[in-house]
Amino acid sequence: MLNTLAVANYRSINKLVIPLGRLNLITGPNGSGKSNLYRALRLLAETAQGGVVNALAREGGLDSTFWAGPETLSRRMRSGEVAIQSTVRQSVKRLRLGFAGEDFSYSISLGLPEPSQSCFSLDPQIKRECIWAGPVFRPASLLVDRNGPMVRARARAERTWEVLAQHTPDFDSLFDQVGSLRGSPEVLQMREFIRRWRFYDHFRSDADAPVRQPQLGTRTPVLHHDGRDLAAALQTIIEIGDPEALQAAISDAFPGARLHIAPLAGGRFAIEFYQEGLLRPLSAAELSDGTLRYLLLVAALLTPRPPTLMVLNEPETSLHPDLLPALARLIIRASQQCQVWVVSHARRLISALQEDPDCNCIVLEKTLGQTGIVGQRVLDEPAWHWPD
Repeated sequence: MLNTLAVANYRSINKLVIPLGRLNLITGPNGSGKSNLYRALRLLAETAQGGVVNALAREGGLDSTFWAGPETLSRRMRSGEVAIQSTVRQSVKRLRLGFAGEDFSYSISLGLPEPSQSCFSLDPQIKRECIWAGPVFRPASLLVDRNGPMVRARARAERTWEVLAQHTPDFDSLFDQVGSLRGSPEVLQMREFIRRWRFYDHFRSDADAPVRQPQLGTRTPVLHHDGRDLAAALQTIIEIGDPEALQAAISDAFPGARLHIAPLAGGRFAIEFYQEGLLRPLSAAELSDGTLRYLLLVAALLTPRPPTLMVLNEPETSLHPDLLPALARLIIRASQQCQVWVVSHARRLISALQEDPDCNCIVLEKTLGQTGIVGQRVLDEPAWHWPD
């Protein structure tokens, strides 16, 4: 799992190094930077999908996403003796993202493009990427180094460097160019590790949402990020997952309720939700937004194929407060199978998650426009060094 997340110069985050555990709860007041931290994690995930440059371009390019404050805040600025003002930049302008894992760690540095005749002015350039062994970067622990267009890997037998690629485009990650069991197994392992991250931040539940209509059913161990294949995902849990846990999660939230997936003509599946006191089951089209979203979260969290990291962004949306303790118990159960990251400002969900002694609660605050962690002092930060 991830032990440390590091972000520098992204929106309201000037510099942030976060310790992570098995269950991570990110909270804080509105405007404290929760969404920016979530977006930074999504950008990291895009590196292994080939979309990090496109994602930044859609946000307006590096100039729009780069930290807007001064490079450093002096003591007099912090105390209010003088106004916040720009300073002479001592280092090159770089947006940096990285994490430390149990075996390998990774970082990426993006910068402004060189002046050219290209029309793609919003595309940042990938300047540096590194994979190293252990949680803290040291030159001796560096295994794969991408510097500009060149990617090289450490050859173990001769303890020298082997060039893997010499003309890597500045808009492509090293994950797009190299990675094999023979030449660079670290790249292959890191790429697959990141690709197994899952993000759930928006489930459509409007009247025209695909989840409310019967859908073609195929085995679905992983729920689609928008929930369109909910019926198939629930049936997959019933057949090859943990049907007892599924029924327990439904009964926990809706006492006396039960779920059935009905096969229809043409291979389609439909949800039948039985509630105590009703003479017939309710279809997905009839369920309330909150009930439907709860079923979607159940399907995501009880997946028969757990990811390396599951991220839930404000899962309390549309849920009645009485459902939040049941959701918290479901999240805690899922955290025994994979690392979980929850972004929330719902007090009842936060309180229920904090009952787990392993819950790593990170409360964000914003001071002078800069996102930080409440109570984190310099010596509390995990050890982290960016490659030069």
